[in-house]
Amino acid sequence: MSKPNSTTIFYAMSQASGKLVVFILLSISFLLLVHYFSTPIIQQAKQDNLISSFNQVLPSNEYDNDLLADQIQITDPQVLAKLGSDEPINVYRAYKNQQPVALIYTTYANDGYNGKIEILVGLYATGNISGVRVLDHRETPGLGDKIDISKNDWVMGFANKNLHDGTRWAVKKDGGDFDQFTGATITPRAVVKAVYNSLQAMQQLGGELYE
Repeated sequence: MSKPNSTTIFYAMSQASGKLVVFILLSISFLLLVHYFSTPIIQQAKQDNLISSFNQVLPSNEYDNDLLADQIQITDPQVLAKLGSDEPINVYRAYKNQQPVALIYTTYANDGYNGKIEILVGLYATGNISGVRVLDHRETPGLGDKIDISKNDWVMGFANKNLHDGTRWAVKKDGGDFDQFTGATITPRAVVKAVYNSLQAMQQLGGELYE
């Protein structure tokens, strides 16, 4: 049996390399196609989730505009400090029949028992809270996680409250109107303070939020 010469070996290697290049190109093309077609689906899912969250703090029948298309950004460092953020925050504006209805925005409690708590607030143009929901937290299961609407209805206690109705913005242990949780006072205290601070921030900005 004759040994393969260098030309034969080179030809075989070229064929193998060519097949590998074709395979790589096909794989890249496939991944690009998957990315191209899946990106809009992922973006739509994110938008749907966002709207679903909005509708938990402001019923969808109370506004008739596209919230995602009608938003402004807060960049004032002093206001952001009250919202517990050092990054710009989007405020979504709800209207009905072209009349201001409410604002929806995110605020943060940075002093939760296990760190930052992300909170969504709906605030009517009248100054009353339309709703509050906790979007993200790492509080202790069975204790601090009662701030989550899926665990407890505690956050419902914010509805219709405002800065000027005599509400005492603290947990009852601190002389306020909001319940604390057995074995977990730090968490509700942090949320109450964050919501209160956010109302002050919105009041500071005033009517310019709807301009």
